[in-house]
Amino acid sequence: MAEIIQKDGTWTFDGETVRIVPGSDRGVSLLRRTLGEIAVPLHALAGISFEPGKRSGRLRLRLRNGADPLLQITRGKLDDASDPYRLVVEGSRSGVAEYFVDEVRNALLLDQVDDGPAERYLLTGPALPITASAGDGTVAFDGERIRLSWNWKAEESKSSGGERLLELAEVEAVEWLPSAGLENGYLRFVSAKSGNRTPPKYDPYAIDLWGFRKDPLMALVAAAVVARLPHPYAPAPADPPPEPGTPVPTAADAAARAAAAVDAAPQAAALTSAAGDTAAAPSGDDHDALLRRLRELGELHQAGILTDEEFSTAKKAVLRRM
Repeated sequence: MAEIIQKDGTWTFDGETVRIVPGSDRGVSLLRRTLGEIAVPLHALAGISFEPGKRSGRLRLRLRNGADPLLQITRGKLDDASDPYRLVVEGSRSGVAEYFVDEVRNALLLDQVDDGPAERYLLTGPALPITASAGDGTVAFDGERIRLSWNWKAEESKSSGGERLLELAEVEAVEWLPSAGLENGYLRFVSAKSGNRTPPKYDPYAIDLWGFRKDPLMALVAAAVVARLPHPYAPAPADPPPEPGTPVPTAADAAARAAAAVDAAPQAAALTSAAGDTAAAPSGDDHDALLRRLRELGELHQAGILTDEEFSTAKKAVLRRM
């Protein structure tokens, strides 16, 4: 068991899970306090590091790509204060932080955890129901429906239409971007209802964000929705199994199809005269087509799909037609 307790929060590791509890200090961000305790399974981790400093250091967890819906939607754009996988460590506790790092790294090594992209979310994301108010509106999500309503700061073109409802099944994508400098941020839900893209300021399915204190909470709503959408790295659905009794294609079948393709290729067969008794020589185009067939046969032979005997037979058939 490894544990480090700081004003910024408490991290514990029991060999299988890193538990992160945000601190109660006033400097802890609203996003982290709202998100609450996070349980990160070992197989969701890609690494851990400690960055020492003169007065304080930084303990950081690195998660596998696609493991956490919050990191998936924010794409590295969360500021350090809002990052739940960062812990400020006092200089006097550097030794404890380094011990914590060693314990997690040893567990990753012993379990041979894959640090590549995850094919499903390994963290559940923010708890439901969830509601956040910022910018020009409020978003509420209960796991099935998204409700957007507007405050007095919203443009009339948005507020005049009243609140908007979206079923989760209607959502095609979620976009989140924090404000930066003079550029506003936004939370947008893309669906067939949203139609043509308009600036978030006028989009009735987007919240316009201006960089105020509660803005990061919109990232939590986005993560809660994303966690229930198809995973971006999920493998493609497998082909359905063949019907009972259906023969399974073999390499020999592939070779037979290749030979048949040579025999049936347009203009590959010898041309006959109108009387049907004289074979005509192939034209220049026919000759080029046959050369391409030879190259294809060679590639099939090198790939091991055609045996030496099959390749020789098919090759002779093409050469006779040249």
